[in-house]
Amino acid sequence: MADDLPVSAAAPEPLQLPIAGQPRERCDASRNRLRILAAARELLARDGAEGLSMNAVASAAGVGKGTIFRRFGDRDGLLVALLNEDTIRLQDGFLSGPPPLGPGAPAAERLEAFMVAHIRFQLANLELLVAAEQGHLGTASPALDAFRVHVATLLEAIDPTLDASLLAAMILNSTSPRLIRRIGDELAPSASALERSALALLRGLTGADRGSLTSLSRP
Repeated sequence: MADDLPVSAAAPEPLQLPIAGQPRERCDASRNRLRILAAARELLARDGAEGLSMNAVASAAGVGKGTIFRRFGDRDGLLVALLNEDTIRLQDGFLSGPPPLGPGAPAAERLEAFMVAHIRFQLANLELLVAAEQGHLGTASPALDAFRVHVATLLEAIDPTLDASLLAAMILNSTSPRLIRRIGDELAPSASALERSALALLRGLTGADRGSLTSLSRP
């Protein structure tokens, strides 16, 4: 098995997400955007994606509804902007962040670090990701593709005999947003329990010491 993942081969190309390519904003426009996103995130946590209305966001943010439509297009555009921010943050972490999530650590350690970061990303954006899985938003597939390529690249470095692409899809599907929501409804596990269980699944692939299951799952 190969321990180190060459930096030049480790990172998929960054996603071209809409929020990343926007022109520089005026100060007042930037303040409005941040205020709108903060209000939407608070309402999302309280009411879920289905209960998020443009009227409620405008009222909570202290802006006119027209401002939100001009800035984000529609309700789905607002939800996409919310999801993009955390998606870009996670992607930047595994492309160029510090190890073990970023380049510089052995592939097995990077895979486990990514799994923990991915679960935390999903828990923080569960309502948005469930909506995306149900086809209501447009950025889930590119994001999932980038994550799958990253996991497959790490798996291939760990063991070139594996069917890395297929296995990467299966690993990510094992922690899909709808599955996490269903597990949460039925078993109400803690975030750390989800992380430890995900790492336990990976240990059969990486051969890592099972005794260190909590080492990467601590906040």
